[in-house]
Amino acid sequence: MFEKEPQGAPQESLTLAPGPRAAGSRRPGPGAGAPQTPRAVEEPPLPGESLELRRPILERPAGSESEAAMEQCASVEREVDKVLQKFLTYGQHCEQSLEELLHHVGQLRAELASAALQGTPLSATLSLVMSQCCRKIKDTVQKLASDHKDIHSSVSRVGKAIDRNFDSEICGVVSDAVWDSREKQQQILQMAIVEHLYQQGMLSVAEELCQESTLNVDLDFKQPFLELNRILEALHEQDLGPALEWAVSHRQRLLELNSSLEFKLHRLHFIRLLAGGPEKQLEALSYARHFQPFARLHQREIQVMMGSLVYLRLGLEKSPYCHLLDNSHWAEICETFTRDACSLLGLSVESPLSVSFASGCVALPVLMNIKAVIEQRQCTGVWSHKDELPIEIELGMKCWYHSVFACPILRQQTSDSNPPIKLICGHVISRDALNKLINGGKLKCPYCPMEQNPADGKRIIF
Repeated sequence: MFEKEPQGAPQESLTLAPGPRAAGSRRPGPGAGAPQTPRAVEEPPLPGESLELRRPILERPAGSESEAAMEQCASVEREVDKVLQKFLTYGQHCEQSLEELLHHVGQLRAELASAALQGTPLSATLSLVMSQCCRKIKDTVQKLASDHKDIHSSVSRVGKAIDRNFDSEICGVVSDAVWDSREKQQQILQMAIVEHLYQQGMLSVAEELCQESTLNVDLDFKQPFLELNRILEALHEQDLGPALEWAVSHRQRLLELNSSLEFKLHRLHFIRLLAGGPEKQLEALSYARHFQPFARLHQREIQVMMGSLVYLRLGLEKSPYCHLLDNSHWAEICETFTRDACSLLGLSVESPLSVSFASGCVALPVLMNIKAVIEQRQCTGVWSHKDELPIEIELGMKCWYHSVFACPILRQQTSDSNPPIKLICGHVISRDALNKLINGGKLKCPYCPMEQNPADGKRIIF
């Protein structure tokens, strides 16, 4: 949201349309104060000022910036490729050298053992061979250490390429007022990392981080992640038992979500029995009774599985039902279980840290550009609120999690402290707008002539 300019203040050359919305949120509907597209207004340049610098950032050609960014990424990528190639070459050379040394030492050891069994003293030739072997080992270790030091310079060049091609100072994009305190900021970040590690199944790493950061994580918080990872590990090993047990115990709640997880697990178990050949035919027919509760919703799929029994003796691999044996079913069941289990337990499928990181990669370049323009035009009042952005940033459909409402009167996005209020007449405005429209204890709707008591307004929760 943008604050109104005080009277007598100089007119800024950058004018942004009011009513921004939070990044990644849905657009407000018609009549709900939908934000307009940000625009930039050009002013004549000052004496000695570059026309290119005066051009509004929103009007600059996107192609040149995109090409420059891609070239910067390609420059860093080339340095990274060089380092990876050196690591690969070093690893192959190191492995070959060590294998040769082990082979040579093994032969020398066999000769020494043979001489010891015969009780003969150590010959001058054998002593010379031992001295040469020790010298060779020493030279090889020194050569490998020297080659390893050369890799450090290549790694440092990657860091220099990053510093050269990218702006390393990005902290100024976000004001310190966003966080209550630095301790709070650190705690939130550590908690996000720990949750991400739990969600990715890196339980030992998460526990180590909790110990080193003295972060206290409740067992109730960890338990869902521990259970889900245990079941997913079993599914990756093609063990359906834990997943079936979990699905049966949560059957009612899964049905409320219209989930087909339990049916898909039973279907996959039935297909495993079919893959066992004719010897498993009777067991497969007996297990087919589990499909009875799902007959109404999955009739066609059940018919296909029953029809496959005809080709069981001939082999399903060469039958019209060979698609049932596709290994992609295991990847599908892992995705289905993750999605439905997270939905049932109130967890996000993707960790908040990964979503925030992906959103930041999209939003950061735009925010850095608009920050440069704001500083250049000296209109710092444009970005004064910590809970919203100065312009709209489109993050794509995958980041649409909830709708937002922008007050049509004040052109402000509503929040917990300034919620949307529905009037008796049906029109919706923000609480701040309602308080400003009260006159003599009465409220007149700004859209219709109906007068009403301000206390009759009802808060709306989207």
